[in-house]
Amino acid sequence: MAEGRYNLRSRRKMVPNTPDLLTQTPPSDHTPSVPQHKAKSSNVIELKGIIPQGNGHFGRGEGDVYIGSEEEETVFEQTSLTQPLLSEESPSDGETRVKESEVQLKEKDEGSFSIALQVFIPYIIAGFGTVGAGMVLDVVQHTDVFVQVSEIFILVPSLLGLKGNLEMTLASRLSTQANLGNMDKKSEQWKMIGGNMALVQCQAIVVGFLASVVAMIMGWIPEGKFNIHHGLLLCASSVLTAAVASFVLGALMVFVILVSRKLKINPDNIATPIAASLGDLTTLSLLSGVSMLLYQAIGTQVWLAPTIIAVFLVLTPLWVYISVKNHYTNDVIYSGWTPVLSAMVISSVGGLILDYTVANYHGIAVFQPVINGVGGNLVAVQASRITTSLHMSGSKPGRLPSGALKGCPNPGGAFCGTTLNSRAARVLIALVIPGHLIFMYTISYMKAGHTSITWTFALFYLTAALLQVVILLYVCHWMIHFIWRLGDDPDNVAIPYLTAIGDLLGTAFLAVAFHLLYLVGDKDADLGD
Repeated sequence: MAEGRYNLRSRRKMVPNTPDLLTQTPPSDHTPSVPQHKAKSSNVIELKGIIPQGNGHFGRGEGDVYIGSEEEETVFEQTSLTQPLLSEESPSDGETRVKESEVQLKEKDEGSFSIALQVFIPYIIAGFGTVGAGMVLDVVQHTDVFVQVSEIFILVPSLLGLKGNLEMTLASRLSTQANLGNMDKKSEQWKMIGGNMALVQCQAIVVGFLASVVAMIMGWIPEGKFNIHHGLLLCASSVLTAAVASFVLGALMVFVILVSRKLKINPDNIATPIAASLGDLTTLSLLSGVSMLLYQAIGTQVWLAPTIIAVFLVLTPLWVYISVKNHYTNDVIYSGWTPVLSAMVISSVGGLILDYTVANYHGIAVFQPVINGVGGNLVAVQASRITTSLHMSGSKPGRLPSGALKGCPNPGGAFCGTTLNSRAARVLIALVIPGHLIFMYTISYMKAGHTSITWTFALFYLTAALLQVVILLYVCHWMIHFIWRLGDDPDNVAIPYLTAIGDLLGTAFLAVAFHLLYLVGDKDADLGD
């Protein structure tokens, strides 16, 4: 009998006298039942309610485990009871079922009203932050530094996009860890926070420096001339703005996630919008203030800009060393550059569109941070939620849970399905029109910009905003699952791409809307008339 036993999970004969094997005499035709045993080894399949009754037939029992002869095992393998082959590293079926049931329970508990209630207030606060940034850009576009060094407009989407590339990604990573309970221990909590803050500083300095180089190339190659003082101004302004803004917003993200954890609020719903609430305003105010200061220093304090650049470049190896030594960020410091740098290039293309468009349509400046910020905020919420659900399903990157999306999503299923992700997508789309109406009224009430808010303008503007968010949410639904299937963690990869695509789509759709308004005769100071 010992020689006929098999490991049913690996289909190999098991070594006799192994402690985990169950020794049991096969029942004869006259034996009505089999003594019950409990399986101790994870390699033995528990047949709930099914026991062999002899001659290769199976009957009903009380969860007995039976390992029969080779003939009976052959019959067993031909039935529908065979289990998929699992590796030693894979979670057991019981663990996966428990985790999937927990996720399903969470989905039942979190309804559309609950999602809307948690998202709406941070969304509106973040929107007012983008309105403030738009009003700042509307004012500073007429200052000497923005007129004389117009390449700063190319920097605007890249630096504003840092909140998506760095801060929102940081918020998504920490929100996932908080939901998984990994931030409950104080010692691990501060290791995670310290490593992530060092990582964000390193990425901010590198992205700020490279964004200024891209702005120089895009702005000066068409003109065929190069000004070294303007180049130093762009580089120093970009690096200083990126580093300071990322530190302030990163600290704010840590605080928000820790507080939301204490209050039993899902940080996925509030952390990323709050990251944007002050992100655009803080970044744009820093950029305009630093660039004005350095512009005034040209010719009198020529050492100032090079010194700023040198200080931050010297600090970069320190942040790299801390990130490499921290096991929470060791992987990201090596693998997290491609999405961040790719997003910077995509945002720079949007900045190039803004640079050319704002010269003809001055009114676009006040709305550009608003439409880009709202789209980025909403898609970041969805990306963070989907990634958290994948982490909580019990599967690992590279192995999608059962029933998960494996290709391009059906638009009907992505927005009209019964899953929690589809429900959240509907809630986020429903917030677009009311939010933009509030923001448009605020801009009009503050008499900001060069635009008169007419019904025609509202129709074109809201259409552009709604189209941007729908495309972003659809791409998000596909991208998160695609990145997970490739074996990467979407918390580190997805949001930079999504917010950069949002910046490009928002700026392009806004430019098209303003041009169509000009063509249909809705001319105003904002339309170059």
